[in-house]
Amino acid sequence: MITEVLVALVLGAVVYVLLLRRRQEVLETEDGWWGAGEPLDTPEDDSIRPFKVETSSEEMEDLYRRLDQTRPVPSLEDSQFNYGFNSKYLQKVVSYWRNEFDWKKQVEKLNRYPHYKTKIEGIDVHYIHVRPRNLPEGTSGVPLLMVHGWPGSFYEFYGILPLLTEPKNPDDFAFEVICPSIPGYGFSEAPHKKGFNSVCAARVFHKLMKRLGFAQFYAHGGDWGWLITTNMAQLQPKTVKGLHVNFAPAQGKPGARVALSLLLGRRFPKLFGFTQHDVEGLFPIRQKVLLEMLLESGYMHIQATKPDTVGRGLNDSPVGLATYILEKFSTWTNKEFRNLENGGLERNFSLDDLLTNVMIYWTTGSIISSMRFYKENIGGGFTQKHALMAVYVPTGFASFPNELIHTPKLWAKQKYPKLKTHTVMPRGGHFAAMEEPQLMAEDIQNFVSKLEKRKKK
Repeated sequence: MITEVLVALVLGAVVYVLLLRRRQEVLETEDGWWGAGEPLDTPEDDSIRPFKVETSSEEMEDLYRRLDQTRPVPSLEDSQFNYGFNSKYLQKVVSYWRNEFDWKKQVEKLNRYPHYKTKIEGIDVHYIHVRPRNLPEGTSGVPLLMVHGWPGSFYEFYGILPLLTEPKNPDDFAFEVICPSIPGYGFSEAPHKKGFNSVCAARVFHKLMKRLGFAQFYAHGGDWGWLITTNMAQLQPKTVKGLHVNFAPAQGKPGARVALSLLLGRRFPKLFGFTQHDVEGLFPIRQKVLLEMLLESGYMHIQATKPDTVGRGLNDSPVGLATYILEKFSTWTNKEFRNLENGGLERNFSLDDLLTNVMIYWTTGSIISSMRFYKENIGGGFTQKHALMAVYVPTGFASFPNELIHTPKLWAKQKYPKLKTHTVMPRGGHFAAMEEPQLMAEDIQNFVSKLEKRKKK
């Protein structure tokens, strides 16, 4: 009997150590240099410089000339958005862009919040830093890093920023928000060397937050922002107080229960904690997962292999750039919009906001460098260490019904075992912070309230 007890204790200790190691495992990385040429012998300039978005008459004249010289091609009859961006509706967008869209006014809107740049690992990193106003003396906002994806930009968060920094409910947290541009996107300098992937971006953003004086902070991300902030949590789990995402595709080796859920989840949903939302989002697998991936992932194959080829054409043609970007704001918002001649674009967004996002890519010439991020992350396959690692930072997941990939709670918990909140949203798609800022702000508030010691009243 004593022997059996001793064996059990030893086995228990071994299991505990193994679990403890797994829990303490962090992602390792090394500093990089992404500037042109060799690294400097002198210390890097770590100053923070104010930045302002600007435009000029020459910039607009060049844009108008290119818009005037576009060569329309008629779409097939009754094709709507099923072959890509519908040409008839495109003419309306181009006409609005050329004759009504006021870029100078939008530049003023962009400059509504303070912009900055700072040099990290050899490249200029752009970000906006929005502090809450009128806080009680002796208090500060809750620091929150928000990271965008492709083909979005920091501008995706302009609708949610006032909701987070100046909440109407006095019991809500007021956040101090930092929204950087991923290097190679918008006003952040593009890496000059191969290999800049999500882990590198995560390391750079950690350095940014440290430079801004934050020992701990919350992080939110969707699309690439999901992966970058996830990597940040894996790199420094004690620095990221909480991770909130609205995109969480399954990663790593699926556990037995996850694998079984694919086979049996439709017939026995309760066995796997599947809701009706999960069943509708996953089954039948062939139609809801495999077919949709084929229909919406063509761009990914191009960008993960030969981004510079297509990118050069997009960099020269504003109309080509707009079709490539705006098509995603149609079908990634709701796949049913493929069956509409106008792609449903103006149901959830204004043309001013959509074209402002396009103009950020156009005026900075950053479409090619933004597309290269796919090659750096996907071109080498899906066997990177971070993809196989769990995240032990407290996590919140906002699950929007029209997201590209549906992730049930069971699947999300495999990657994020400390999943504190899992919210099934009533509406919304891939660009959730821009499409449904109120819903997203409420979910971030709810998530943080569960973690902060300073409870709401």
